[in-house]
Amino acid sequence: MKSLSPALQAHLIEATTTLSWCWTISRADGVVFGFTDHDRVLTFGGVDYEPESGFVASEIRAGSDLSVDAQDAEGVLTSTRITETDIADGRWDAAQVDLWRVNWADTSQRVLLRHGAVGQIRRGRMAFVAEVRSLAHLLGQTVGRAYQASCDAALGDARCGIDLEAPAYRGGGAVTALVRDRGFVASGLAAFATGWFAAGTVEWTSGANAGRRAEVMLHDLAAGVVTITLLEVPVRALTVVDSFVIRAGCDKRLETCRDRFANAVNFRGFPDIPGQDAVLRYAAAGDANQGTVL
Repeated sequence: MKSLSPALQAHLIEATTTLSWCWTISRADGVVFGFTDHDRVLTFGGVDYEPESGFVASEIRAGSDLSVDAQDAEGVLTSTRITETDIADGRWDAAQVDLWRVNWADTSQRVLLRHGAVGQIRRGRMAFVAEVRSLAHLLGQTVGRAYQASCDAALGDARCGIDLEAPAYRGGGAVTALVRDRGFVASGLAAFATGWFAAGTVEWTSGANAGRRAEVMLHDLAAGVVTITLLEVPVRALTVVDSFVIRAGCDKRLETCRDRFANAVNFRGFPDIPGQDAVLRYAAAGDANQGTVL
């Protein structure tokens, strides 16, 4: 149940109302946007809500059970505040959304109708559609540890215990040449063995991607030349002399944890559990599947 101020309640029962919708969107990078379907700028709570911003909401779907309530928000990619590059770069992912019903004639008369987060974003040539999910979507997330053969800790977190800022696991350099759309030749990494940074991360410190991180797919060293291949094509094109910091990766296997990081004591997987091959095996003469303990 929503609690309305006496002034807003009195306005709602009038024969003619002056109501509009306002959306506050707070991105993970701290940037806050305000949009409204009114025809002029509305201001409250220290945020300016821009009209004609290319941001329009669909119908609101809500239920009384624990299903995830949702609505769609459609935006035009030609808007100066909503760009295709920022969407592709993930800057709008999981942004927090507040939906307000506001009396545009007196913005002190308003009520917060919904709080949610941006979910799936579908992009077209000229527009995008973003799903706005209610807080109920958090109930569908996995909580707790996973019972699996590989480690479920993130390399470098408190459960893992590895210090990725140590010189053995961290390097720095610059792009000296571009190789296809997501690979580049790097300087400053010749002291590290092939594959050391595979499954790791690159953090860009200069260039168009400064401040962004990317996952490393391959790390090759041949004849003193280091080649890094990223998992995905960068949204903003790389250029020669772009500098970066790169950190080691882990494939989550016990052997890697033990041999590369000497950290088997903190391994968070269950390497001895039977796999799918044990479930699908059948009894055969001379086979190990005799009905005994595996």
